[in-house]
Formats: sequence, structure tokens, C-alpha cells
Amino acid sequence: MHITAIRMLHNDIEIPIIVGDDTPKDLAKGPFNAMLSTTIYSRGYSVNKTEFVEKLAKEADLTKKDARKAVEGMVDLITNSLSKNEPVVITGFGKFEARTRKASTRMNPQTGKKIKVPAKVVPAFKAGKTLKTIVGKKAKKR
Repeated sequence: MHITAIRMLHNDIEIPIIVGDDTPKDLAKGPFNAMLSTTIYSRGYSVNKTEFVEKLAKEADLTKKDARKAVEGMVDLITNSLSKNEPVVITGFGKFEARTRKASTRMNPQTGKKIKVPAKVVPAFKAGKTLKTIVGKKAKKR
């Protein structure tokens, strides 16, 4: 059984979402697609994959079918590249990359016992200069 835990924010309250084998077929295409198909809340603004596709279709003057293909193609490209440890750079927007977390020793808060956490590779995103500048200007206006 493949289970992925996703954390969402709703009115600044963290809600864990579990995506497993009993998830509807359209959500079970993988952890990243499951995350996109789930409504994501962030300080009052929410968007799910369908709404994102609709907005992209409108902004880029595409059909919804073409917009969905574009979104799914981009997600697949990024996912496949990161699985091969190849970064994806979109100049001005940012860089998707796979980063290695070192092995560490942590403490189980319930038992107090030390646990060895193995090293693992995780996806990461670093915002580009243009994106940081635009977001920074919009945040100051709030």
C-alpha cells in the first residue's frame, strides 16, 4: 500500500490528508498529482488542479484540454527530471532540484528514544530573482 501524507493549511490550521490505495483514480496517479488534485489552502485563497487548468486556459488563450495537457506535461517533466537527479531551471521563475538530506539521529517525543533517520533525497524549489521581486512588491502592498 502506497500512502502519502499531505499537509494543507485552512484558515492557518494544519490539516493532514492521507492519499492511499483507496483514493479515487484521478488522485492516485502519484503523490504530486494527488497534491495538485487536492484543494490547497493558503491564507484564504484556494485553488485545485481543475481551477488551475481553467485559469491557465483563460490566461494563455488555450482550450481546457490543451491547458490540462500542459499542466500534466510540466508536472511529468519536472517529476521525471528530479527522479534522475537533473534540475529543472525556469529562468526568472525558479529552480526545481533534488536535494540530499543527511542521515541524522532524532528523538522520538513519545518514548524519548533516539532514532536513526536515514539519508534521503527530497524535491526542492528555489524561487528565481524575478519571482522574488514580484512577490515582494505585491506583499508590501498588503
